[in-house]
Amino acid sequence: MRVILSLLLSVVGFIPTIALASEPPVLLILGDSLSAGYGMDREKSWVNLLDIRFKEYGYSYRILNSSISGDTTQGGLSRIPRLLDRYQPEIVIIELGANDGLRGIDPSITRENMTDMIRQSQAVGAQVLLAGIKLPPNYGSAYLQQFESIYPDLAKEFDTLLVPFFMDGVAFRPDLLQADTIHPNEKGQPVLLDNVWKVLQPALAR
Repeated sequence: MRVILSLLLSVVGFIPTIALASEPPVLLILGDSLSAGYGMDREKSWVNLLDIRFKEYGYSYRILNSSISGDTTQGGLSRIPRLLDRYQPEIVIIELGANDGLRGIDPSITRENMTDMIRQSQAVGAQVLLAGIKLPPNYGSAYLQQFESIYPDLAKEFDTLLVPFFMDGVAFRPDLLQADTIHPNEKGQPVLLDNVWKVLQPALAR
């Protein structure tokens, strides 16, 4: 009887482990309107297209899109501790900073916020991908240099993945932008996906 009871307890004890092992790893996206599907059906956004591509290529990641239109790096920094603690993501894509730049926030503040988000993500074992942002030339060369250097500098310092310019191939293309000439339209979403995919895919585990 004791042997049977011991075996039953052993089996019960393994149930949570089996359940956890069957859950797909989480890919967390911390972004702004460029990843929140602003101005369109979210099913057409690059994030949803990424989920479709995962399925096509046989990857089992669960995408958690925590992107908010208008968000800044300060907003992302305030939200990321809870997200990391709750979901324990394997990969974190940080697509933030555009609104910092457009609002003229001191680049040193943006850099500090990004640094903290990277450190917190890596502390839970997550691989980080930075989606680089560039600003219009009217912000002045000094500000642009300070702001745009944040992404490659931090990618090198913390050994993260880097998409040098998230909007590459979409910015300044009226046919791929919404009427505001800032946000990509539905035609621009596959381009954004490809920009991320070519950097992300080599880091993925099946």
